Amino acid sequence: MAKYKTIKKKSQGLYKEKGSKFFAYAFQLQEKEDVKQYLEQIKEEHPKARHICYAFLIKEGNEEYYIANDDGEPNNSAGMPILGQIRSNGLSHVLVAVVRYFGGTKLGIGGLITAYKESAALCLTEDNFIEVEPQTNITFTSNYETMGLVLAVIDKNNLDAKIEHLENRASFQITTELEHKESILALFERLEITFT
Repeated sequence: MAKYKTIKKKSQGLYKEKGSKFFAYAFQLQEKEDVKQYLEQIKEEHPKARHICYAFLIKEGNEEYYIANDDGEPNNSAGMPILGQIRSNGLSHVLVAVVRYFGGTKLGIGGLITAYKESAALCLTEDNFIEVEPQTNITFTSNYETMGLVLAVIDKNNLDAKIEHLENRASFQITTELEHKESILALFERLEITFT
């Protein structure tokens, strides 16, 4: 699978128009399930925000998965302009959320479109773009008798692993480039583990 362009790290920007403030945040996504976690984080940071509009885009091969959400703003005045900025930069695996605090003066639909578009542009800067190989997660559990062998394979092959210790076993999540998934699975096939 080909490389894709995304962002290196979380970024943010602030756009002001007629007293309204638009706080924009960009996040790199590993999978679409990450969106909920990031939106919850923003809601905690901005509990009094009037609107939290967002868009995200994940491309996989020729397939494209996206959502553009206006969160109560007029139809297509927020989510689509945000999505347009993600697309115009050729990005994938990116969420952009814009928090609006109303400043007392209505902007009109044209003004909202401009404000959300400019807000998204402020947090999508080229110095934060990077090309990456598609990633995947391999998850499995191991009993404690074979855990030493599993850890030895992880260490010997310098794998990126998260370990969670459970009652009578351990749960592992290994993140790797998609193209290496089969060879990594082969490293563990002789061990007594259960893939999940």
